[in-house]
Amino acid sequence: MPDSMAEQLQEEMECEGLLECFHGLGRLDRACFQAVVDADEPLTVDEVADAVDRERSTAYRAVQRLLRAGFVQKEQRNYDQGGYYHVYRPTDPSRIAGDMQRLLNDWYAKMGQLVREFETKYDAESGAPPHIER
Repeated sequence: MPDSMAEQLQEEMECEGLLECFHGLGRLDRACFQAVVDADEPLTVDEVADAVDRERSTAYRAVQRLLRAGFVQKEQRNYDQGGYYHVYRPTDPSRIAGDMQRLLNDWYAKMGQLVREFETKYDAESGAPPHIER
């Protein structure tokens, strides 16, 4: 991963990279997400683990990260004889994209504020008159 924003902008990015950029999700998380997306019906954690060839506990942690990030939805299914289990389905892509757009807008606003603070601080220290935007 590049160290600076300038380096990031120079690299070619893919939409899957957004999972990492926005939520810190890794390769296994992306594989689990892809397994859930590719499935014809919601999957159990055991089915996700089989799809990505990992232990159930490892797949469970990845699915939980996807759930916290809003990329998958959890549904409860009931057994006929009593008890229940959970299955996971992908969240609607337009909802995920909307959430990422809101995060990006928040990040942009925060970075803009930091840039303004930088300009104000160093204009004041240099003794130069403050820059006035029109």
